[in-house]
Amino acid sequence: MLVAILAVIAGLALLVWSADKFVDGAASTARHFGMPSLLIGMVIVGFGTSAPEMVVSALAAGQGNPGIALGNAFGSNITNIALILGLTAVISPIAVHSKILRKEMPILMLVTLLVIGLLWNLDISRVDAIILLIGFAGFMGWSIWQGMQKKSDTLAKEVEQEVSQHTMPLKTAIFWLVLGLIVLVASSRMLVWGAVEIAQAFGVSDIIIGLTIIAVGTSLPELASSIIAIRKNEHDLALGNVIGSNLFNTLAVVGIAGAIHPLAVESEVLWRDAMFMGILTLSLFVIGYGFRGEGRINRFEGAILLAAYVGYTAYLIRSVFL
Repeated sequence: MLVAILAVIAGLALLVWSADKFVDGAASTARHFGMPSLLIGMVIVGFGTSAPEMVVSALAAGQGNPGIALGNAFGSNITNIALILGLTAVISPIAVHSKILRKEMPILMLVTLLVIGLLWNLDISRVDAIILLIGFAGFMGWSIWQGMQKKSDTLAKEVEQEVSQHTMPLKTAIFWLVLGLIVLVASSRMLVWGAVEIAQAFGVSDIIIGLTIIAVGTSLPELASSIIAIRKNEHDLALGNVIGSNLFNTLAVVGIAGAIHPLAVESEVLWRDAMFMGILTLSLFVIGYGFRGEGRINRFEGAILLAAYVGYTAYLIRSVFL
């Protein structure tokens, strides 16, 4: 048991470190090859911050632990909106200037409804997974098209400012890109093994482990980057990290896991976790879109999101002991 706990702690620490190095290396490499800043922000950073969820869920599905795979994806989305955006907004209200993000919010809402619809028969089959992956390919195509446009979007300016602070020689960038990816995979294997061992020892379902410990752990890169961004007054980057990550999680993470191994889903995952994720996504759309002008998430709304996360997590913990 002690070895499993140490594996989870070490796995999470290495996961966060490797994801950070992977993003820095990938972004700097892309910059060396002349990739537009907006494209780096929408594609490279999006892939990088969701890489922990992708690798962990793929490994879990391959090892026959669908609960961890699905719980990681849904739990990360819940954590991103309720915990990360809630905490970030409490620190400093988030103003939404980017037109790109205002386009991504309704897309995220539709994608969330899609995955809930696919879950309705309590199963993510390979056909369902292919549908999600096709949706992901379509979203990536749209992202690349948006990123190649010569627009002075505020998100592009904030990404440019952020990337310029982490410039490095091309060889160094490629080194961190490769090393970050290797450590990312190794730490994910360590984390999944430790989580499964702990779940089996305590008789806890792997979905609960995926929704809590692993979801929070794999979302730490988004938490760190969003808090740093908001303290630098980069509001759109803070929100963009969350929206992009949730789109990647819903389409790519669930899609990849389902393609590797069809995911049988318990009814409570649909009615408790997926529905709660849907409510949070709808809330983000309503308060962040800005139907009458500029979108904004104030401190009060951030506190409500935080309270919702605390209540949801407490309910999960309570369910373990009942």
